[in-house]
Amino acid sequence: MSWLEAGFQVFGREAAVDAWCEAARDAALNAATDPDLRQLWLRHGGTWFVGVDALDNDAEGCVGNGPAFGAAGYGAAVAATGISLLHRAQVSVTYPGYPRQDETDSDAAHRFRTMRDAAHLDGLLPEGPQKRRHLREAHAWILGVALTEAEAGAAPLVIWERSHRIIAGAFAKAFAGIAPEAWGDEDVTDIYKAARTEVFETCKRVEVPLSVGESVLLHRHVIHGVAPWSEGAKAAPEGRAIAYFRPCFEDPEDWLGRP
Repeated sequence: MSWLEAGFQVFGREAAVDAWCEAARDAALNAATDPDLRQLWLRHGGTWFVGVDALDNDAEGCVGNGPAFGAAGYGAAVAATGISLLHRAQVSVTYPGYPRQDETDSDAAHRFRTMRDAAHLDGLLPEGPQKRRHLREAHAWILGVALTEAEAGAAPLVIWERSHRIIAGAFAKAFAGIAPEAWGDEDVTDIYKAARTEVFETCKRVEVPLSVGESVLLHRHVIHGVAPWSEGAKAAPEGRAIAYFRPCFEDPEDWLGRP
């Protein structure tokens, strides 16, 4: 089943992907242990390194002298999305015990993270003291590449299958009659929460544990999160590390207009 139908698609391991991972792994793990970056991005009692834009890759995905992203076996997936230029990837690393509760986390927020996998839609940013949601990043798609080995119970990615259809329908109504350049000005908190509740009630929750070299392509509208680290689950000493590419559309209208 394709990512356009299910909302996500897993791609198996192959030699070319391994070559990209070999080039990117050290740089990603060095970023995750950099003291300045850890001070900026370490969350949930030291159990998650968020690592936004932490991978030092160029616009083709190259890290150092390593291969380009497209040359690493992702040509078909990237071509299908219509975007070839990439931003610096997120380096997401989870560790045993995820998620512990930060001092800044409310009990309700922590419960949502542990019981609902912190399910969310990328690009909707919380703003102001009430953390009202606005569309500030019109991501085209999300592509995650596993960099370290981890067992299935070690805080895997979670997807709500076909949830992108519910989200697209909700936001088509929310933005009807509004110019795309003004979409970010709209407070979509209530619409988003209602749609997400419908997703929980009607969509299948799927855990997607990835091994090194495997990858997953997510539709931009799919609801996703990260499951808690199961007691006793094992992973590489560096934790479960995944590089995520999340390029944005140049034209925000594409966020709803594209398949």
